[in-house]
Amino acid sequence: MTAPNVAVLGAGNTGFAIAAELSHRGLVVTLAELPEFAGVLEPIQAEGAIQLFGTASTGLARIHNITTDLAAALAANDLLVMSIPAYGHAPWARALAPHVRAEHVLTLMPGTFGALEMARILREAGAPSITIAETDTAPYVCRRTQPDGATIWGVVPHMGLGVFPAGDTERVLGLLEPLFPGLRPVSSVLECGLGAMNPVVHPVGVLMNAGRIERSRGEFYFYEEGITPGVVEVIEALDAERLAIGAALGFDLVGVAAGFATAGFGPEGDLWSVINGSRMLTALRAPGALDTRWLSEDVPYGLGIWSAVAGQLGVATPIIDSTIRLGLTVLREPAGRLRRTLADVGLEGLDRDGMLAFAGTGKRP
Repeated sequence: MTAPNVAVLGAGNTGFAIAAELSHRGLVVTLAELPEFAGVLEPIQAEGAIQLFGTASTGLARIHNITTDLAAALAANDLLVMSIPAYGHAPWARALAPHVRAEHVLTLMPGTFGALEMARILREAGAPSITIAETDTAPYVCRRTQPDGATIWGVVPHMGLGVFPAGDTERVLGLLEPLFPGLRPVSSVLECGLGAMNPVVHPVGVLMNAGRIERSRGEFYFYEEGITPGVVEVIEALDAERLAIGAALGFDLVGVAAGFATAGFGPEGDLWSVINGSRMLTALRAPGALDTRWLSEDVPYGLGIWSAVAGQLGVATPIIDSTIRLGLTVLREPAGRLRRTLADVGLEGLDRDGMLAFAGTGKRP
């Protein structure tokens, strides 16, 4: 790709921020949304711009193209960046399938095995095979703070990058690094998906602050006030199980405290110290209700696929499984209703070596 063109898919919190920040930096940005969510684009259609506030670029960012025409968006851009909740990956994959070209490179920010699910859906739809990458976190700590604007409280300086198939890693890194400096390539999307921090922290934090969230409707600072030493104990117990899953696949994953510090969220130290020393995280309020994507995404998609992989590898995950059960109960979902299964991501029936081979080549052994 010779032109600095990129299509940002999804106009939520992070999509708004990515489109505005990259536009400020001189890229030719298309911001695309599914037709059924056209309403989220209406506040910025007339001006063709997004107001950006916070610690990154600020001011009015002119967006080259704002559209729900996915065919046109994909025709004009080879590089696709998507930052949406995990429950949007499958609908987006089905919507993109008729318009995908072999030249496209799609990156989910973050993915949590979403790259594997989207690759399966595109393959089953008969779309050309494309490279799909994912990161282990979003590039910014941000929110859409007004109908036509977003606030970035912090830029994440280091993100893990996994690519499917893994053989395309260097090529994808070369395309993305000018847009998101500090990307750190890992061995595969399996390692990247297990490196995600949101499922480690969000579900436990929400469940252990459930009464306060319901009573105050989220009017407190989630990380600064809600992630107390006692909550940290449970988070770290859950994290130990994630590390064990990674070890069973041969990955030397970073623990949650070191992961937060390495990503630039806060200073080095134990998890409580990292969080309470973070200018980014301590600025974030809690969700306004328990039916939040911090449960509805991070439990049945994030923790759910980790538990499924662990079961196939023979790794015990009692804390993860208990958190899933409590989370689904709060959401009034059936106990076994996981939204990202081994079959969804193409890993069913594969042992350790089979999983690694599939992630490396894109072909099931």
